[in-house]
Amino acid sequence: MKTRYLLSVLMLGCGVAQAQDVFPSRSITMIVPFPPGGVADTTGRPTAAALEKVLKQPVAITNRPGAGGAVGNAAVANAKPDGYTVLMALSSISVIPEADKLFNRKPAYTLDQLAPVALISADPMILVVHPSLPVKTVKEVIALARKQPGELSFSSSGVYGALHMPMEMFLHAAKLKMRHVPTTGGGPAITQLLGGHVTMTAGGPAAITPHVKAGKLRTIVTWGAERHPNYKEVPTFKEQGMDIRWRRRNRWSRCCVMPCARLSTTRISRARWRR
Repeated sequence: MKTRYLLSVLMLGCGVAQAQDVFPSRSITMIVPFPPGGVADTTGRPTAAALEKVLKQPVAITNRPGAGGAVGNAAVANAKPDGYTVLMALSSISVIPEADKLFNRKPAYTLDQLAPVALISADPMILVVHPSLPVKTVKEVIALARKQPGELSFSSSGVYGALHMPMEMFLHAAKLKMRHVPTTGGGPAITQLLGGHVTMTAGGPAAITPHVKAGKLRTIVTWGAERHPNYKEVPTFKEQGMDIRWRRRNRWSRCCVMPCARLSTTRISRARWRR
């Protein structure tokens, strides 16, 4: 059993809440902007359970997928800033508004509408392939992709999402062409790969591990700066001669977020759970 610690903000006096109000006095909604089965969902559920023990109030998970996470992100950004609606965010939360600006679209939300509360985890992404693909190393992936340009495919959690961006970094660095199959989240992206509809994807350790252990997925390489402790046999891109790293350790990556407002009294505590 591995013990992890969650640093959580247990009281945020937001908006026009009275100083004497007791927080929380009712249930809290945690919006996960992707379907079940992906990294956001597998991270959000144990986080909600840990918060319930500390806050002594129910923390209900609501999956709000769509537009690479933008639907759920916008729902929280535009929610009442009273501390009762929080978001389990992935790195795509900071990419989507910038992408909208590049294409002259009105963003569904902006980062100044949101306040990061706590970093939950920062695991690196791992490239996994369908076991039918005749490759075991990233060099073999590159060789096969160059031999069959545009024929290999990868799934993602959506355009500009946390699974899409690292794959594009890889393709750009290696000068490869692959077909992108966006889905509504990490769970559906893995389902596409398990079903053989695509040949590979980038996945978080929590989401891929059951399928790797069952022999349904094969690990190739990690975008991390160093090997993951649970996947010591999986080399980094740098070890394979490619200086590619997908950094998730910023204030928006796999972070608990809530609508932004003036913060007043803050109480920080430490919750423990087993994983």
